Amino acid sequence: MAATTKDELVFVALGGVGEIGMNMGAYGFGPPRRRKWLVVDCGVTFGGPAEPGIELIMADPSFLEERADDVVGLVLTHSHEDHYGAVLDLWPAFDKPVFCTAFTAAMLAAKRASDQIVENVNVTLMRPGRAFSVGPFTVEPIGVAHSIPESCALLISTPIGRVLHTGDWKLDPDPVGSPPTDVARLKAIGETGEPLALICDSTNALKEGESPSEHEVGANLERLIAEAPHRVAVTTFASNVGRIISIARAAAKAGRQVVLSGRAMHRISGIARELGMLEDVPPLLDQDMFATLPRNKVVLICTGSQGEARAAVARIARQEHPAIDLNAGDRVIFSSWAIPGNEREVIDIQNLFIDRGIEVVTQTNALVHVTGHPRREELRRLYDWVKPSVLVPVHGEAVHLEAHAKLAREHGVPNVVHARNGDLVRLFPEVAHFPAEVPTGELYLDGNVLCTPDESGVRGRRRLSFGGHIVVSLCVDTRGHVVAGPQIVVEGLPQVEDDEESLSQLIEKTVAGTLKSVPPKRRADTEVLQTAIMRSLRGEVGAFWGRKPNVTVFVHGV
Repeated sequence: MAATTKDELVFVALGGVGEIGMNMGAYGFGPPRRRKWLVVDCGVTFGGPAEPGIELIMADPSFLEERADDVVGLVLTHSHEDHYGAVLDLWPAFDKPVFCTAFTAAMLAAKRASDQIVENVNVTLMRPGRAFSVGPFTVEPIGVAHSIPESCALLISTPIGRVLHTGDWKLDPDPVGSPPTDVARLKAIGETGEPLALICDSTNALKEGESPSEHEVGANLERLIAEAPHRVAVTTFASNVGRIISIARAAAKAGRQVVLSGRAMHRISGIARELGMLEDVPPLLDQDMFATLPRNKVVLICTGSQGEARAAVARIARQEHPAIDLNAGDRVIFSSWAIPGNEREVIDIQNLFIDRGIEVVTQTNALVHVTGHPRREELRRLYDWVKPSVLVPVHGEAVHLEAHAKLAREHGVPNVVHARNGDLVRLFPEVAHFPAEVPTGELYLDGNVLCTPDESGVRGRRRLSFGGHIVVSLCVDTRGHVVAGPQIVVEGLPQVEDDEESLSQLIEKTVAGTLKSVPPKRRADTEVLQTAIMRSLRGEVGAFWGRKPNVTVFVHGV
């Protein structure tokens, strides 16, 4: 496709720039009013204390929906939830192809089956080193090392310029279970002399040096398993197939058998086995075999490294697991680190083990986990290899993005753009930055319902969690006489008593006093009576409790 004088190549982040997770970016090519759009990644983040009841949060794709006829496809860099977790929720509406590796395709199929999702997407397999065309874009996947198999950077070429979208990556010279980053291809990209924009992972831009190798973790796990006198349990990310391989190899060397616990562990290890990634790994046993193995002949790999209450390691810690129990003298290795926001839950689980005399090994004791993201020296090497004329830091909170931008400027990258979600960045022919050009937002998955934050009712849940709820119901006739009630229901308020009166007594007294204070003719007006009771309760209970409750009053006219 030949370029015209009006053609531009632009980048828009709908999620993942200014935050960790929920990654979704789009590249537009063509004249400003007739661009074709290629989407890269479609991920989720997880609801926290500020979003009670919300499991998943994803980028609002409204900007793309308004241009659906011009969207040519979606390319997935890898199958971590923050990069592919929203595909089955959002992408079926577009009815456009999804390009991904065989492992990611298998993960999508397994997710669909596990979650009983009816909607499906049209998947086209891609392989590192084999370029393909979609609309005006030519996309070449490039294999990179990460903490999940078949992660890819993407070289996206158009008639007016090229982009290297790194996805998640690191320079691990000795990864486990997958090839290292294709350094030769990255160097070749920079040797052409053609202009290149770099859209690059910023997660570890604050950390100097290089990320340790997965092989080093494997060596430490081998030692920790070999020297353990009794049972060993290891909790890690289920998606880290390389880590599962390292644990299994260490167990075999120590004469132990590996037991898996957790649906995600079984699902992902099954996919890896089918794709030939576990050919030299002995069979991994189901949790029902745990009790049949001698105490010094077993290694358990289980889910729950982020403190999830229903995951295997939490249930084991609470002694609620149906098939697995640990005893004093056993060893639990947390081969992971807590994602920000999960620290308290993880520590609580570790404390339960420690209180029972079970040894807990974490990253503070030994190198039992490594990141899948590049540190500053790795970023410098990438700049030297690909020689970008433009850098847009992505995949990080503000502190990571700014550290990455400063590093690139110091290293001589000519154009560094400080973008955030919703900014439009023109990459070619001339660099330009248009802040807040594109509307962005979030969608919540609330149970089975996909909704906006305003539609979700989360704001009301937060009010209820802070102020409890008082419900009053009564009936009045046309003369203002109370003919039924009042019935009072109190939820979430402290049920304490002092020497004078309880809160429940205060509520009853306040309702009765309000009814007496309103003349019968005024009581016949249900809205007047409803407002009077609500204000009295909020005022009296607020003075007693120190915070105002949520109050709902039903006055029924009969």
